This record gives sequence, C-alpha cells and structure tokens, in this order.
Amino acid sequence: MAKEEPVTIKKYANRRLYNTGTSTYVTLEDLASMVKAGEDFVVFDAKTGEDITRSVLAQIIFEQENKEGQNLLPINFLRQLIRFYGDSMQMLVPRYLEVSLESLTREQEKFRQQMAQAFGGTPFGALEEQARRNMEMFERAFAMFAPFGRRGGGPASTEADKPAQAAGGNGGDEIDDLKRQMEEMQKRLDRLSQKDRS
Repeated sequence: MAKEEPVTIKKYANRRLYNTGTSTYVTLEDLASMVKAGEDFVVFDAKTGEDITRSVLAQIIFEQENKEGQNLLPINFLRQLIRFYGDSMQMLVPRYLEVSLESLTREQEKFRQQMAQAFGGTPFGALEEQARRNMEMFERAFAMFAPFGRRGGGPASTEADKPAQAAGGNGGDEIDDLKRQMEEMQKRLDRLSQKDRS
C-alpha cells in the first residue's frame, strides 16, 4: 500500500494557514490535532514557495508549552539543547533525539503498563528516574567528544567532561562503557517484562 502524500498547507502574509486538502483555513491548534492523529503535512510560504514546515512545527510546540500544565520540555533540557546550536556535536543531536523518541513511541504502551503494575499506578517517580539516567547517558556520550569540540570561547569543562579527559581524549573506553550501561538497562527492562508475565 503506497504511503499517502502529505497534505499541503499554505501560509499567507497575514499569517493565515490554508489547508489545500480540505480547502479551509486552519489554526495551529488544528495542525497540532492533525499531528496527533498521525496526519502528515508540509507547510509552504504562499508567496515564496519556501518549505517552512520546521518553523511551523516549532511554533506549535511553543504554543503547547505555553499552555498551563502542558509542558513536556524541562528547562535544563532546553538549555542543553541551546548549547548544542553551533557546537561541533550539533549534527549528532537530531538523529539522537529521533532515535530516542522512536524508541519511546514503540515502547510507550508496554512501558505504561509495566510502570503502573510495578508502582501501583503512580509511575512518575520511576519515569523521572529513567529520564535522569537517560540524560546522564546522553551527557556522557557527548562528553566523549568534548576534547575535540571545545573552542577557545567555549564553556569551561564540566563534571561530565572529566571521564573523556581522564582517558586522554580516547573515546573508545567511553563507548564500551556506554554499551555496557545500555545492555544493563535493557536487562533491567527485560526483568521487569518477565515479572509482569509471571
């Protein structure tokens, strides 16, 4: 079965968005609903023809983040993300985030059930702990490359940089360490799955 072509949305100078599939004007909220429903779309500037999908999606996230109780992006995450702009590691960040979110999406229902059973329906503490571990692993992964990416005006080295510096800039041991940690995390998840089945 062929994949459907994404719906074309045109953005006009007056900031109005026009859905060419339904021949109606739409709002950012409508586009957010389309994303949640799994509908794909691309947004073009009506005057220049430029693809502005990325900036419109970012605008949707901004709108969602401004709603009371809707925040998904922690402040420390946003700061860390800003630090990666213009950094030599910038090109690795999008793929890392894509893979992480794809994995979370695949596992979310199973994860919800496991956490609800393991923690009596209040999985938030466990989720925060898992997120903290993921962030630490993320920081360690990028710290491996820090000796090569630092420029004269860059920020001072952090605690996360020390393992890579202690290894003399050789990231091989750090990669092995990360692999071991990921395998250990997978074993823990497998053990949780086995407990649920028994």
